[in-house]
Amino acid sequence: MTFDQFLQYILSGITSGSVYALTAVGFTLVFSATQIINFAQGQMVMLGGMMGITLHEAGLPLWACFIGAVAVVAIVSVGMEEIAIRPLLRKGVLTQIIATVGASFIFETAAMLIWGRDAKPLPPFTGETPIAIGRATVVPQTLWVVGLSIVVVVALTIFYRKSLYGTAIRGCAVNPEAARLQGISYRRVVVFTFALTGAVAAAAGVMIAPISFMGYANGTMLGLKGFAAATLGGLGNPVGAVLGGFLLGIVEALGVGVVSAGYKDAIAFVILLLVLFLRPAGLMGAKVVNRQ
Repeated sequence: MTFDQFLQYILSGITSGSVYALTAVGFTLVFSATQIINFAQGQMVMLGGMMGITLHEAGLPLWACFIGAVAVVAIVSVGMEEIAIRPLLRKGVLTQIIATVGASFIFETAAMLIWGRDAKPLPPFTGETPIAIGRATVVPQTLWVVGLSIVVVVALTIFYRKSLYGTAIRGCAVNPEAARLQGISYRRVVVFTFALTGAVAAAAGVMIAPISFMGYANGTMLGLKGFAAATLGGLGNPVGAVLGGFLLGIVEALGVGVVSAGYKDAIAFVILLLVLFLRPAGLMGAKVVNRQ
C-alpha cells in the first residue's frame, strides 16, 4: 500500500466514521438518561434521510429540507417513547430494549411501503467537485458531515456540563428517584432526550444522503455500526461515541485496503466483540451505574 492509497483510505474512513459517530451519539444520549439501548436509532437516521429527500422532491430548498426532517423525526422519536417504551416502564429495561427492536422493524416496513424499495439520492449541499488533499480526494459533503459531528459533540458537552437542564439529565441518569425528590421531572427529561436523539439522527440522515443513496434498508446496518461505535467509545459519553465512530470508520477503511472489501461489515462486529471481551466500558466509558 502506497502512502497516497493509505491517505485515501483514511479519508474514506473519516467519511464513514462521521456517519457512525452521529448514529452513536443517539445511542449514547438515550442510554445516558434511561439505561436503554435504542435499537431503532439506525431507522431514525434512515427516516431523516428519506424525509429530507421527500421534502426536496416537493420543491423545498435544502436548508428547509434539513429543518423539516429534523422536526418530523424528533416528533416520531417522542411518539415511539410514548407509545412503545413508556407503557413498559415497570416491566424493566430489557423489555423496553426489546420494544425498540420491534419499533425498528415497524419503521423499516413503513418506510418500504411509503417510499418503495429503491434507494434515492439527495443533492449535495455545496457541489460535487472533489477536494484534493495531496493525491487523495474527498467530496465536499464529507466536510459537512464531519463538521456536524464536531458541532454536535461540542454543543452536547457544553449543554451537559454548563446548563441546569443538562445537570438535571445527568442526575436522572445516576439516580432517577433522587432526582424526582429534588423536583426534577423524569418524564420530561426522557421526552426531551428522545426528541434530541431523533433530531440528531435526522440531521445525520439528511447530511449523509448526498454521499450514499438512502433507502428503507439502510437503517439496520447504520444502527448496528452506530451501536458498535458507541460501545467502542463508551456508552454514556458523547465524546467517546464520536471517537468510536471515527476509529471504527478508519479501521474499516484500512481493512478494505489490507484485507478485502468483502470483510468490511464483519470488521465492525469483530471490534464490538473484542471491546465487550476486553474493555466492556469502552475507551472513554464510565462504570455502569446500578439504578436499583
